Amino acid sequence: MTARRPGAGAGAGFGDLLRPLAPQVLGALVRRYGHFDTAEDAVQEALIAAAAQWPERGVPDDPRAWLITVASRRLTDLLRAEQARRRREDAVAAFRLPEEWLSPAADGPPRDADDTLILLFMCCHPVLAPDLQIALTLRSVGGLSTGEIARAFFVPEPTMGQRISRAKRRIRDSRVPFRPPAPAERAERVAAVLHVLYLIFTEGYASTAGPGLYRPDLSAEAIRLARMAHRLLPGDGEAAGLLALMLLTDARRPARMSPDGSLVPLAEQDRTLWRAGDIAEGLELVAATLPHGPAGPYQVQAAIAALHDEAASAAETDWPQIAALYEVLLGISGNPMAALNHAVAVAMARGPAAGLALLEALDTDRRIAGHHRLHAVRAHLLEMSGDTAAARESYLAAAERTHSVPEQRYLNARAARLSPPP
Repeated sequence: MTARRPGAGAGAGFGDLLRPLAPQVLGALVRRYGHFDTAEDAVQEALIAAAAQWPERGVPDDPRAWLITVASRRLTDLLRAEQARRRREDAVAAFRLPEEWLSPAADGPPRDADDTLILLFMCCHPVLAPDLQIALTLRSVGGLSTGEIARAFFVPEPTMGQRISRAKRRIRDSRVPFRPPAPAERAERVAAVLHVLYLIFTEGYASTAGPGLYRPDLSAEAIRLARMAHRLLPGDGEAAGLLALMLLTDARRPARMSPDGSLVPLAEQDRTLWRAGDIAEGLELVAATLPHGPAGPYQVQAAIAALHDEAASAAETDWPQIAALYEVLLGISGNPMAALNHAVAVAMARGPAAGLALLEALDTDRRIAGHHRLHAVRAHLLEMSGDTAAARESYLAAAERTHSVPEQRYLNARAARLSPPP
């Protein structure tokens, strides 16, 4: 296998190359060999080998095939080392149909769909409880760390680690075959699949930890998978709504950060930087799905995003309609983040006092009471009301609770701006 010159593709963008390859390689191995949990270990070791060898020897012309080859060899070693796997052929024959033995080569093109999408549906198999489906998919397909997934679910990191381990054991013990689900099975898993893609996108668009404001690799992968899900389920309004929501939201990303790396809030963004093509595609999806039948949560959120994107300026935003749509969303789902965003919309439409009153109910909601966004929203509304001292304290409280460096800088800067003169 030929390679590029040493250092090509390595360096600062090296992780950007490996991250999208990881689920593809895992999908290829599971499709060919099974053994989900052991295959994931083999893929991780192949990624470590790539990180150690490619910077010096150069990136292979086909990085995916290189990773599959290395991971396959390591998987074989792991299987041979496990005494419980010595009768693997008999165990596989017990739960696979004869035609399933005629699998294509692991590094060959998949027969029916992208390996990553098949892996996604596998992670959302009914043998797993919904929380395990989402946790395993975020880990195996999205590549998120256990800590990032824990913050997405508002649970302690050790708790999330236990969930992921339990999910892997359940997949292994249930011997779930790696193949595209039948239409009936697919329908059962759609809700979990869409929720997983939404969480992957959210982590990519607004990273919960680290020095960067966003992780475009994750948001791009979520959009890619959402496109595939939309093609697979062309009549599903929520699949279209989720894709629209992602496009309409990600279209603003070029304006979310200033040249010095500072966070730029929505109201202060240069809207000429927003990607018009993504907005047009998102609006078309919303127009095509909302008129047909009851709207689901992703369609409603897409409609809210559309109102933001259609406004020529922050002052022209239709806040009363946005507040009304959040009320519809709260009637569908009791998500605390939706309640928090509803409070912001109400404040913008009716004044900060109305929004602050709604925040009081969230103070007792354990899912969000300690979250930095609750403190940040309260700080913003207090500043709008003229209570700068209380706003400053809330900004500082929010900065202490976020793990995102850009958000910390932004919140601390807002607090410093409200400090009393010496």
